[in-house]
Amino acid sequence: MCSLVIGSVGTSESERTQPRAPWRRDAQERHDRLIAAARREFAARGVDASLEQIAREADVAIGTLYRHFPTRLDLLLAALQPRLGEFAEGSLEALKIEDPWDAFVNYLENLFRLQAGDRGFNDFLSRRFPGSADTERIHDQMCQQIEDVLTRAQKTGHVRPDIALADIVNLIWSNGRMLDTTLTSAPNAWRRQLHLMLDAYRADRAHPLPEPPMTDGQLYDAMVRLSTTG
Repeated sequence: MCSLVIGSVGTSESERTQPRAPWRRDAQERHDRLIAAARREFAARGVDASLEQIAREADVAIGTLYRHFPTRLDLLLAALQPRLGEFAEGSLEALKIEDPWDAFVNYLENLFRLQAGDRGFNDFLSRRFPGSADTERIHDQMCQQIEDVLTRAQKTGHVRPDIALADIVNLIWSNGRMLDTTLTSAPNAWRRQLHLMLDAYRADRAHPLPEPPMTDGQLYDAMVRLSTTG
């Protein structure tokens, strides 16, 4: 993963450089049904949701799905566009907060709130998809935002200096597993866990740690592994 350009989220490079000719009305309707069905299925079942089920829910043939969205990631990005836009808007608001600690907390609360409401977004946050330039671009932008808000809080002495990007991603992974087990019984339990961890991040609570954070390369490899084994 590492400011989101809202207008480009969920749009492929070729679509940004070569505007698509308007579809016929029936084709546009099929396209819209596919995105609506994909949002429901990805949100409920994660990024590995059945494309055949999405096509059935949209009342189209699987070949039609692939004509509109040649790859799973094309469909995923189209389905996640509102969620990514909401995340971008909340992130920008957090970055405007004057107090560095409050900005750090607000950023993570916005991130985790959206993670809690959508398994597809949860999976997208947790994984890397190295075959897709679009997802790599979005993850790089998100990583940079996290590093910016973290570094700012560290420079002012609010956050312990040994916290790294990998520690935040580890927290995202942990929260994702917690959401899988608590979403129906205790849907807001993630907030308690987040604030417990935020206390651990405070500079005045710091103690030496027995293990260094993962390197950028180790973190990237772990996220790629999730996309191939998840």
